[in-house]
Amino acid sequence: MAMRILLTGATGFVGHALSSQLLIQESFLTVVVRNCSNIFPKSVDQIVLGDLSANIDWENTIRNIDCIIHVAGKAHVIDTKKSSVLDEFRKINTIATLNLANRAAKSGVKRFIFISSIGVNGNQNSKPFTEQDQPNPQEPYAVSKYEAEQGLFKISKKTGLEVVIIRPPLVYGLNAPGNFGRLLHWANVKHPIPLPFGSINNSRSLVALDNLVDFIVLCISHKKAANEVFLLSDGDDLSTTQLLQNILKIYNKKTLLLPVPVSLMLFFAKLIGKKSDAVRLFSSLRVDSSKARDLLEWKPIVTMKDQLKL
Repeated sequence: MAMRILLTGATGFVGHALSSQLLIQESFLTVVVRNCSNIFPKSVDQIVLGDLSANIDWENTIRNIDCIIHVAGKAHVIDTKKSSVLDEFRKINTIATLNLANRAAKSGVKRFIFISSIGVNGNQNSKPFTEQDQPNPQEPYAVSKYEAEQGLFKISKKTGLEVVIIRPPLVYGLNAPGNFGRLLHWANVKHPIPLPFGSINNSRSLVALDNLVDFIVLCISHKKAANEVFLLSDGDDLSTTQLLQNILKIYNKKTLLLPVPVSLMLFFAKLIGKKSDAVRLFSSLRVDSSKARDLLEWKPIVTMKDQLKL
């Protein structure tokens, strides 16, 4: 019998791809959106709720829903001069999430899948993170996600709502936001310019958009996914230099990668207020996704070359 799925964040990078796959799976799909969108077929029930907040009354929206996939969240605070940046993240990522989960439990929803962040484990490492590691969120965004995770498991213990937590590292694909999107742009400009990324010796785990979507769909009904935390990756860790070289090779592009010292790039990034972006580009962050592979028998369905086909 087809599942009745409620998806938040359905117009975003991950959410849109996920909604398409859910429709292929012939799920009855309801999406929560800020404004009505024409990117969904008529078979999708669109619920316009504006910005997520702790004050939304979810009762009618989640009636008869089997599973909620909560992708929506606040990733950036524009005004960093606010009295508490963390409080701004908490409003959406923590409080609004737990409001939705509480209502889901009361309404008989069976499972709640929460897309968290590898930042809950930490910003960088020398050995791969695992689900057993003590969480160590370093930034307000990651703290708000971790607090949501803790709250979700409390709700699960109290009500029986099945919770699945997924902490992806950098998610890549065409039209990806953030650092990966910038790397794609630099690799595909009409007249390539030399880039200062020729000697970055870090190691980072990534997950292809299609691999993440495939895993989320698996978690909707897999019995062994209930009340578990999963770290996910393609399984091929790369340095930023290797990543850019791969992208250039996939698109048959050439540009000069200059061996500029990382310390110098970090210095200039700090001067222009981009230190956190630079740290993500230059530091190591690896994850061990063997739990997903062993417990759920999951394996990646695409390679980087597949994911980045134009």
